[in-house]
Amino acid sequence: MKKVLVLLADGFEEIEALSVVDVFRRANVDCKMCSIEGECVRGTHDIVVKSDCNIKDIDSNDYDAVVLPGGLPGADNLKSDCVKELVAKMNEDKKIVAAICAAPGTLEYFNILENKKCTSYPGCIKNVDKLNYVEDELVVVDGNIITSRGPATALVFALTILRELGYINEVEDIQEEMLVNLYNKYAK
Repeated sequence: MKKVLVLLADGFEEIEALSVVDVFRRANVDCKMCSIEGECVRGTHDIVVKSDCNIKDIDSNDYDAVVLPGGLPGADNLKSDCVKELVAKMNEDKKIVAAICAAPGTLEYFNILENKKCTSYPGCIKNVDKLNYVEDELVVVDGNIITSRGPATALVFALTILRELGYINEVEDIQEEMLVNLYNKYAK
C-alpha cells in the first residue's frame, strides 16, 4: 500500500488539504496529515485540524508522495528548512511531490520547479518566464511533480495524484461515487 503525507502549516487552505485526504482515505490509501509545528493546525478560514503526525518524526523513505496545500499564509509557512529537506529528498528519490494554489510558489522557492512544467494560483509563481508555466490547465503533471491551480481544482488535483500513484480503478470508482461525472455538464 502506498503512503502519502499532506503537510499542514498554519494558514493552509482547508479545501485543498482535506479534499486530498478525503480522496486518499476513500481509496484506502494510508494518508497522514502532518503538522510542521504543533498537533493542531489552524487553516486560513479558521478551521482547526488535528494532525496525525509531526514532520520531526517523518522519514521520507516511508512515503510515496508529499502534498503541499496552498492558502496564505500557509504556503509561505511551509518555506522552512525541515519542509525543504523532506521535499528535496522525496524529489531526489523521484517520489511524487504535489503542490496546489500558492504552494507551487513554495516549490519554486525550494528550486524544485526548474525545467518542469507547472501551474499555480495566478501570481503565486514569481518567475513565470523562467519556468515552463502552464496557465490554462487545472492540473499539470511533469514526471514526479504535480501542480494545480487552486481551491476549485482540489478534487481533480487529488484524483490526479491518486492516478499517478497507480490507483486507476479506485479513481474511476471514486469519481462515480462522488458524482464527479456531473462536472462535465457544467464545463465550458
